Amino acid sequence: MKKLVISVVLVNLLAACASEKPKEPVAAPMSAAPAAAPVAEAPAAVEPAAAETAAPVAEIDELNDPDSILAKRSTHYPFDVSVIQEDDKPLVQAHAKYLSEHPERNVRLEGNCDERGSNEYNLALGQRRADGVRKMLQLGGVNASQMTTVSYGEEKPKATGHNEASWWQNRRTDIVY
Repeated sequence: MKKLVISVVLVNLLAACASEKPKEPVAAPMSAAPAAAPVAEAPAAVEPAAAETAAPVAEIDELNDPDSILAKRSTHYPFDVSVIQEDDKPLVQAHAKYLSEHPERNVRLEGNCDERGSNEYNLALGQRRADGVRKMLQLGGVNASQMTTVSYGEEKPKATGHNEASWWQNRRTDIVY
Protein backbone atom coordinates (compact mmCIF):
# COMPACT_ATOMS: atom_id res chain seq x y z
CA MET A 1 0.00 0.00 0.00
CA LYS A 2 2.84 2.40 0.90
CA LYS A 3 4.60 1.60 -2.39
CA LEU A 4 1.41 2.47 -4.26
CA VAL A 5 1.08 5.80 -2.46
CA ILE A 6 4.75 6.62 -3.08
CA SER A 7 4.39 5.64 -6.75
CA VAL A 8 1.34 7.87 -7.17
CA VAL A 9 3.13 10.79 -5.51
CA LEU A 10 6.15 10.34 -7.78
CA VAL A 11 3.94 10.17 -10.87
CA ASN A 12 2.23 13.40 -9.79
CA LEU A 13 5.57 15.09 -9.23
CA LEU A 14 6.80 14.03 -12.65
CA ALA A 15 3.54 15.11 -14.25
CA ALA A 16 3.70 18.46 -12.47
CA CYS A 17 7.28 19.00 -13.59
CA ALA A 18 6.44 17.99 -17.15
CA SER A 19 3.41 20.26 -17.28
CA GLU A 20 5.47 23.26 -16.16
CA LYS A 21 8.11 22.89 -18.89
CA PRO A 22 5.83 23.35 -21.94
CA LYS A 23 4.59 26.65 -20.55
CA GLU A 24 8.06 28.23 -20.63
CA PRO A 25 9.08 27.16 -24.19
CA VAL A 26 5.71 28.19 -25.61
CA ALA A 27 6.58 31.87 -25.08
CA ALA A 28 10.10 31.52 -26.54
CA PRO A 29 9.21 29.72 -29.82
CA MET A 30 6.67 32.37 -30.77
CA SER A 31 9.45 34.86 -31.35
CA ALA A 32 12.05 32.36 -32.64
CA ALA A 33 10.38 29.61 -34.73
CA PRO A 34 6.66 30.11 -35.30
CA ALA A 35 5.84 26.97 -37.33
CA ALA A 36 7.98 24.05 -36.09
CA ALA A 37 8.03 24.56 -32.31
CA PRO A 38 4.27 24.63 -31.57
CA VAL A 39 3.67 21.42 -33.52
CA ALA A 40 6.45 19.59 -31.62
CA GLU A 41 5.34 20.81 -28.21
CA ALA A 42 1.59 20.40 -28.56
CA PRO A 43 1.61 16.64 -27.86
CA ALA A 44 3.83 17.14 -24.80
CA ALA A 45 1.35 19.63 -23.38
CA VAL A 46 -1.57 17.24 -23.92
CA GLU A 47 0.05 14.15 -22.41
CA PRO A 48 0.89 15.62 -18.97
CA ALA A 49 -2.61 17.07 -18.74
CA ALA A 50 -4.01 13.58 -19.31
CA ALA A 51 -1.61 12.17 -16.72
CA GLU A 52 -2.64 14.85 -14.23
CA THR A 53 -6.30 14.06 -14.81
CA ALA A 54 -5.76 10.32 -14.34
CA ALA A 55 -3.41 10.51 -11.34
CA PRO A 56 -5.74 12.26 -8.86
CA VAL A 57 -8.46 9.72 -9.58
CA ALA A 58 -6.07 6.94 -8.56
CA GLU A 59 -5.01 8.70 -5.37
CA ILE A 60 -8.37 9.90 -4.05
CA ASP A 61 -8.41 9.06 -0.38
CA GLU A 62 -11.51 7.08 0.60
CA LEU A 63 -11.93 9.53 3.45
CA ASN A 64 -12.60 12.38 1.00
CA ASP A 65 -14.81 10.42 -1.39
CA PRO A 66 -18.39 11.65 -0.86
CA ASP A 67 -19.70 8.29 -2.10
CA SER A 68 -17.74 6.37 0.55
CA ILE A 69 -19.23 5.34 3.89
CA LEU A 70 -16.18 7.07 5.40
CA ALA A 71 -17.61 10.44 4.35
CA LYS A 72 -20.12 10.01 7.18
CA ARG A 73 -18.40 10.86 10.45
CA SER A 74 -21.11 10.89 13.12
CA THR A 75 -22.94 8.22 15.08
CA HIS A 76 -26.31 9.13 16.62
CA TYR A 77 -28.06 7.94 19.77
CA PRO A 78 -31.53 7.80 21.31
CA PHE A 79 -32.18 9.92 24.41
CA ASP A 80 -29.96 9.02 27.38
CA VAL A 81 -28.19 6.15 25.52
CA SER A 82 -24.47 5.68 24.95
CA VAL A 83 -24.52 2.32 23.12
CA ILE A 84 -23.70 2.47 19.40
CA GLN A 85 -26.87 1.77 17.42
CA GLU A 86 -27.07 -1.11 14.92
CA ASP A 87 -27.46 1.36 12.02
CA ASP A 88 -24.14 3.03 12.91
CA LYS A 89 -22.05 -0.11 13.46
CA PRO A 90 -21.08 -0.49 9.76
CA LEU A 91 -19.90 3.14 9.79
CA VAL A 92 -17.67 2.60 12.84
CA GLN A 93 -16.38 -0.68 11.42
CA ALA A 94 -15.48 1.04 8.13
CA HIS A 95 -13.54 3.72 10.02
CA ALA A 96 -11.82 0.98 12.04
CA LYS A 97 -10.73 -0.75 8.85
CA TYR A 98 -9.47 2.53 7.37
CA LEU A 99 -7.55 3.50 10.50
CA SER A 100 -6.00 0.05 10.93
CA GLU A 101 -4.80 0.23 7.30
CA HIS A 102 -3.51 3.81 7.82
CA PRO A 103 -1.60 3.76 11.12
CA GLU A 104 -0.26 7.26 10.40
CA ARG A 105 -3.80 8.71 10.69
CA ASN A 106 -5.29 9.86 14.00
CA VAL A 107 -8.81 10.65 15.12
CA ARG A 108 -10.47 12.63 17.88
CA LEU A 109 -13.77 11.15 19.04
CA GLU A 110 -16.06 13.94 20.21
CA GLY A 111 -19.04 12.93 22.36
CA ASN A 112 -22.04 15.26 22.28
CA CYS A 113 -25.49 15.50 23.86
CA ASP A 114 -28.68 17.44 23.43
CA GLU A 115 -29.55 20.32 25.73
CA ARG A 116 -31.62 18.27 28.16
CA GLY A 117 -29.94 17.23 31.41
CA SER A 118 -27.39 18.98 33.62
CA ASN A 119 -24.01 20.05 32.29
CA GLU A 120 -22.25 17.47 34.49
CA TYR A 121 -24.53 14.64 33.37
CA ASN A 122 -24.19 15.58 29.69
CA LEU A 123 -20.39 15.75 29.92
CA ALA A 124 -20.34 12.25 31.42
CA LEU A 125 -22.81 10.91 28.82
CA GLY A 126 -20.82 12.48 25.97
CA GLN A 127 -17.66 10.83 27.32
CA ARG A 128 -19.39 7.42 27.47
CA ARG A 129 -20.49 7.88 23.84
CA ALA A 130 -16.97 8.77 22.68
CA ASP A 131 -15.49 5.91 24.71
CA GLY A 132 -17.98 3.46 23.16
CA VAL A 133 -16.86 4.40 19.65
CA ARG A 134 -13.23 4.17 20.78
CA LYS A 135 -13.79 0.65 22.11
CA MET A 136 -15.43 -0.49 18.87
CA LEU A 137 -12.58 1.03 16.82
CA GLN A 138 -10.04 -0.79 18.99
CA LEU A 139 -11.92 -4.06 18.51
CA GLY A 140 -11.64 -3.36 14.78
CA GLY A 141 -7.85 -3.23 15.00
CA VAL A 142 -7.14 0.47 15.56
CA ASN A 143 -4.16 1.23 17.78
CA ALA A 144 -5.11 3.12 20.95
CA SER A 145 -2.39 5.69 20.22
CA GLN A 146 -4.31 6.77 17.08
CA MET A 147 -7.32 7.94 19.09
CA THR A 148 -8.23 10.59 21.63
CA THR A 149 -11.64 11.16 23.18
CA VAL A 150 -13.31 14.29 24.43
CA SER A 151 -16.80 15.15 25.63
CA TYR A 152 -18.41 18.45 24.76
CA GLY A 153 -21.69 17.56 26.48
CA GLU A 154 -24.26 20.01 25.12
CA GLU A 155 -21.71 22.72 24.23
CA LYS A 156 -21.34 22.00 20.47
CA PRO A 157 -24.82 21.49 19.03
CA LYS A 158 -25.26 20.91 15.30
CA ALA A 159 -28.88 22.01 15.43
CA THR A 160 -30.25 24.86 17.52
CA GLY A 161 -33.92 23.90 17.61
CA HIS A 162 -35.74 22.68 20.70
CA ASN A 163 -37.45 19.64 19.22
CA GLU A 164 -36.74 15.94 18.70
CA ALA A 165 -35.25 16.42 15.20
CA SER A 166 -32.69 18.91 16.53
CA TRP A 167 -31.98 16.90 19.66
CA TRP A 168 -31.34 13.79 17.54
CA GLN A 169 -28.69 15.68 15.51
CA ASN A 170 -27.00 16.79 18.73
CA ARG A 171 -26.89 13.32 20.36
CA ARG A 172 -23.81 12.08 18.52
CA THR A 173 -20.17 11.11 18.48
CA ASP A 174 -18.15 12.85 15.78
CA ILE A 175 -15.12 11.13 14.25
CA VAL A 176 -12.68 13.94 13.46
CA TYR A 177 -9.55 13.26 11.42
